[in-house]
Amino acid sequence: MVEFALPKNSVIAEGKTWPRPEGATNLRELRIYRWNPDDGANPRIDTYFVDMDNCGPMVLDAIIFIKNTIDPTLTFRRSCREGICGSCSMNIDGTNTLACTKGMDEIEGVIKIYPLPHMAVVKDLVPDLTIFYEQHAAIEPWLQAGAAPEKERLQTPQQRAKLDGLYECILCACCSTSCPSYWWNADRYLGPAALLQAYRWVQDSRDEAAPARIDYVDDVFRLYRCHTIMNCTKACPKHLEPAKAIAELKNLAIARMEG
Repeated sequence: MVEFALPKNSVIAEGKTWPRPEGATNLRELRIYRWNPDDGANPRIDTYFVDMDNCGPMVLDAIIFIKNTIDPTLTFRRSCREGICGSCSMNIDGTNTLACTKGMDEIEGVIKIYPLPHMAVVKDLVPDLTIFYEQHAAIEPWLQAGAAPEKERLQTPQQRAKLDGLYECILCACCSTSCPSYWWNADRYLGPAALLQAYRWVQDSRDEAAPARIDYVDDVFRLYRCHTIMNCTKACPKHLEPAKAIAELKNLAIARMEG
């Protein structure tokens, strides 16, 4: 029988177990993915114990507590702590979400934390989002409407309402990194986040570039790698519906073809 072996540096090793805080009686255990590209070692899982009597309720609070009081080498992204910036997106308890809005009381047992899946890792919990941001830039996410008018471009309440559920995207990448199609085709499939933003501008009554936007995404890989698996909608921490936006883009592209 043929035996397959993983490359040495692909095996996740058992990491360090840090001491429990002395005298603490209200502890939560966290197992966190660690990888430093500079030390040549395999990725590992380190185990930490957080005293909940001295820590806030969110997973991000625990990670900050660990960095500040236990292990200053732990590396992660964070900024607003209010679910607005998208910086602290990671895989927590098997789900892509924001660490700042994920309560530890929502998780039973050990809290397991990994970087967003199927992305190159810069260090520890920091994924490389270069391609993700390039895809967002590719759909030209800004108003394209010719010369500036003498007065502001007005919208009716009905026109403005079409943007609800689209403009709120914070580019956390939870949706795209939950999508199997994106895992295998990230170099050519734009992914749920970029396509949601493309549809946001197509729906904007002030924008005059909708035909060109639809033409750009109307491609066998850029748009049609979506197979409506719905992981993106399930993962979105802002409760948006990327899968619905992608379906609407497909309908618009087909309508242009038939027209």
